[in-house]
Amino acid sequence: MGKVQIVTDSSAHFYNPDVVDRYGIHVVPMTIRVGHQTFKEGVDLDADTFFRLTSHDGPAAQLIAPSVETYAELFSRLNQETDQVISLHMSRTMSESWGNALKASKTLLGRCEIAVINSLTTSVGLAMIVEATAQMAETSANLDDIVRMVRAMLGHVYTVFYVDKLDYLRHNGLLSEAQTILGTMLDIKPFLTIEDGELIPMEKVRTQAQATDKLVEFVAEFAALEKLIILNNTPYPTERTRQLQDRLAAEFPGRHFPVMMYGPSLAAMIGAHGMGVVVHENPDLEDDL
Repeated sequence: MGKVQIVTDSSAHFYNPDVVDRYGIHVVPMTIRVGHQTFKEGVDLDADTFFRLTSHDGPAAQLIAPSVETYAELFSRLNQETDQVISLHMSRTMSESWGNALKASKTLLGRCEIAVINSLTTSVGLAMIVEATAQMAETSANLDDIVRMVRAMLGHVYTVFYVDKLDYLRHNGLLSEAQTILGTMLDIKPFLTIEDGELIPMEKVRTQAQATDKLVEFVAEFAALEKLIILNNTPYPTERTRQLQDRLAAEFPGRHFPVMMYGPSLAAMIGAHGMGVVVHENPDLEDDL
């Protein structure tokens, strides 16, 4: 009864937004609250607007997941054309999106098979997984096979980044008040990663040059690099992103690694002063080396 339909939330930030229409991906917007204002990510709030709203030490943003009812309504509508849905969401430790989608899926038990998957990541990492899932759905009608391949991919998507300002890390409980004050005084830039679905601090650096070194060291560990995207807080390359691209080009001759601006849902967790990389490792490539 129709092909497998793909659902995700708007924390998935696609390098090429055209893939959403190309594969018919259903993106449910997250709500972003800034002060007394609320917005729907990707509907009336893009990254540029978010960064303007939260600049100059403005109010911290709050990320609010789509409701159970929102997901239930979408699943019910999709059930009119299919009986197979894969719903992929940002890590359950970062948002209630996965949990709400799971609750909503139970309203269609016996009528529609809905696989609700915790991606263990967010932002570009989630988008990479969603796009790969949609590509699989174009060539396979078997939901179980697609889910099995998606779950195998989850452990091969990696994200690491650093931030220049610590206020959002304190606001989201990743740093204490004392750590934030000391880190700001010493101009420390924390490195963070997503490990087992959790956003955790890794180590600290003091300068942008050290931060670039750490990013290059991280990427250089991957022999089977399928895809890499540089995350930045502007829609255009900056001096620091160009330096990172040059360093990576030396490590991986002939490869070009694009830069994209990360979206409001990730910025609501790390703030508007971050930079990092998202890597998709493909073990099959390693077998060919």
